[in-house]
Amino acid sequence: TRKVSSAELRSVFEGLGFDEVASFRTSGNVAFAAAGGSAAKLTKEIEPALAKATGFDVTVFLRTAAELRAITRHEPFDSRVVKQSKGKLQVVLLGAKPSAAARKRALALATEEDRLALSGRELYWLPSAGTRDAAIGPRAFDDVLGETTMRTMGTIGQMAAKFFAD
Repeated sequence: TRKVSSAELRSVFEGLGFDEVASFRTSGNVAFAAAGGSAAKLTKEIEPALAKATGFDVTVFLRTAAELRAITRHEPFDSRVVKQSKGKLQVVLLGAKPSAAARKRALALATEEDRLALSGRELYWLPSAGTRDAAIGPRAFDDVLGETTMRTMGTIGQMAAKFFAD
């Protein structure tokens, strides 16, 4: 398996000179402060450092504090539909904003049971039940949109509140 401890993750980010490094749970979420540089530049620094430390390639889905807060405020589906669903609202993080063709293919995966919405570099998925029991699976998103990672909206909200409160 490809598991890395939170301490190992923090060590890599601290070794790159980032400040205020903190991990969130053991799912690869890391919050940090960077003195400057674009997201693309930071990603190009982080990915090889993680690969060297872990022994395998790691794709980084970097979001700024403002982007995380915007995700938590975004309501891709009617709140009544979300409350009635047995599934949790999922946020599928993409590496880049998808092309129009990829957008169309991704949204075509939606069903009455599995609702999808795209906004920027995020695909919002409201499965009718747990993600393991859904008609579409996370791999389908990778096939259409490239490599992705997924967190519940609740996890994104907890991270934003803990590390990036307004």
